[in-house]
Amino acid sequence: MNSELLQRLKDAAFEIRCRTIREIASFGSGHIGGSMSIVELLSYLYFHEMNVDPADPKKEDRDRLVVSKGHSGPAVYATLAYRGFFPDSLLETLNQGGTMLPSHCDMLKTPGIDFTAGSLGQGFSAALGIATAQRLKGMDARTFTIIGDGESQEGQVYEVAEAAGAWGTDNLFAFLDKNGKQLDGCVEDIIPAFDTFGRWESFGWDVQEIDGHDFAQIESAVEKAKQHHGKPHMIIMNTIKSYGYIPGETEKNNHSMSISKEGAEAAIKALREREGRA
Repeated sequence: MNSELLQRLKDAAFEIRCRTIREIASFGSGHIGGSMSIVELLSYLYFHEMNVDPADPKKEDRDRLVVSKGHSGPAVYATLAYRGFFPDSLLETLNQGGTMLPSHCDMLKTPGIDFTAGSLGQGFSAALGIATAQRLKGMDARTFTIIGDGESQEGQVYEVAEAAGAWGTDNLFAFLDKNGKQLDGCVEDIIPAFDTFGRWESFGWDVQEIDGHDFAQIESAVEKAKQHHGKPHMIIMNTIKSYGYIPGETEKNNHSMSISKEGAEAAIKALREREGRA
C-alpha cells in the first residue's frame, strides 16, 4: 500500500470515529463497541474499494454492502455521511423520533444502506441472495458483508456458508469482525468458536485471517481474494471491540455504552493525542 493511500485511509478512519462518537453522544448511548471495531474496514471499502456513487446511491451496477451485525449502524452512518451520501447534521438525529438513522440499518430510511438489518444472521442470507442476483444478471459487481463473531452462533450463518460454498459464489466477500465479545460477555465464555478458520474452509470458502485494524493487511486480503475464483471469500478480522473510543477499549461490557457530549469531546481529544493529531 502506498503512503498516500495509507494516509488518506487513516484520515478517513479518524474522521469516521469522531463522527461516530459524537453521533452516539447526541442520543446519549449506543452501540459503540461493534461500531468502532469495523471502522478501518468501512474506510477501506468506501474510500478505496467499492464502486458506489453518493449522487446515485441506487445505481444498478454498484457494489453492495450488507452489514449483518446491524447494531453497528452508527459507524455505517458516519461513513456514509463522510462519503457524501447525506449531510453530517443528520448524525445528530440518531435514534430520535422521525429520524432517517434508526438504531439498526434500514434501507427504506437511509440513503446508501443496501439492506435492512434484522435478526442476527438474516443480513448474511440477504447478502448471498444479492450476490447471486448479481451473477444471474451478468453484472460486474460484488457484494460485501460484515458479520460478527457473536452473531456466528446463529445457525442461519452456516446455512449461508453451506449454500455459498456449494454455489461457488465468488462475488461474495464476507468479513468476520472477530472482536471477541458479544452482548452478554466474551464469546469464548458463552459459545466458543473453536477452529473458525477451519470451519469456513470446510464449507468451501477461500479463507484468510488478518489484523482488522491494519489497512495494509485489509488491502492484501481483498486483493488476494479477488484473484481466487470459484469460491466465496471469508476474511476473518481480529479486532478490538470499541477500538478508538479509548474509554471503552478496556471496559468489560462495551457492547453498548452511555456517552455524554462532554465525554465524547474528551474521548476525541484522547484519540487525537494517541494518533499524533494534537
